[in-house]
Amino acid sequence: MSYEIIVLDIDGTLVNSKKEITDRTLKTLTKLQTIGKKVVLASGRPVQGIMRYAHALRLDSFGGYVLAYNGGCVIDARSNEVIYSKNFPNEIIPDICNELKGTNVTVNTYENDRIIMGNAINRYSDVEAKIIGLETKFVEDFASYVTFNINKLLLAGDPAEILRLEKHFSEKYKGVIGVFRSEEFFLELVPLGINKAKSIEVLLNKLNLTEQQCIACGDAYNDITMIQYAGLGVAMGNAVDEVKEAANLVTDTNDQDGVAKVVEKYML
Repeated sequence: MSYEIIVLDIDGTLVNSKKEITDRTLKTLTKLQTIGKKVVLASGRPVQGIMRYAHALRLDSFGGYVLAYNGGCVIDARSNEVIYSKNFPNEIIPDICNELKGTNVTVNTYENDRIIMGNAINRYSDVEAKIIGLETKFVEDFASYVTFNINKLLLAGDPAEILRLEKHFSEKYKGVIGVFRSEEFFLELVPLGINKAKSIEVLLNKLNLTEQQCIACGDAYNDITMIQYAGLGVAMGNAVDEVKEAANLVTDTNDQDGVAKVVEKYML
């Protein structure tokens, strides 16, 4: 059975250390799409932070897909149709904010083209904003401000504190939300059952494809589910050890065209 679709994390995977798609990777993924195979971008980023890479890869022309918010929202890049979306349970936001009082951890979510921040500001607070180019707004009462539908919360803080909160929130909100790290300093809080593997499953069912026809490439903790799910799960050479252990194979780093080499060997 041939591989018909490839799902790519963005940061640390599709893009190099300069947050750029290299010429080799761009040419390889373009060639892949010209022969009818699908490219999907799967990221913890909001939709707005993914689309410039989707446009660079011409997913809108070739009919690719975007999985945003760690899979909380699946979008057809050609039509902009939302294929799947699951909202975060806003009713627990006040309790989460109460848990964060006294810490130096920032709580973030997304409103249109800006990031809404609350609780505290630290050295990690605006890392994502700088990467994806969105404006930020700090609000004093985060829980009261966020009355609109959201797909996730992102906590940003010192790695030791983030690790502590991951363990605490995983126990406290078991059966209510999903809790996992995407970086050592980022903790993702998502609707229950949401992860990259789940959203890929939804997409594959729509396309009448199986996981055995899918390759998934990633480097971070939030990529583990899709790497384990895909027929061929690939860890980048720069991936954290847990991702490498979960993968079928390890390719070169994101600065050495690791994605392009996988496509050239297994899909072209």
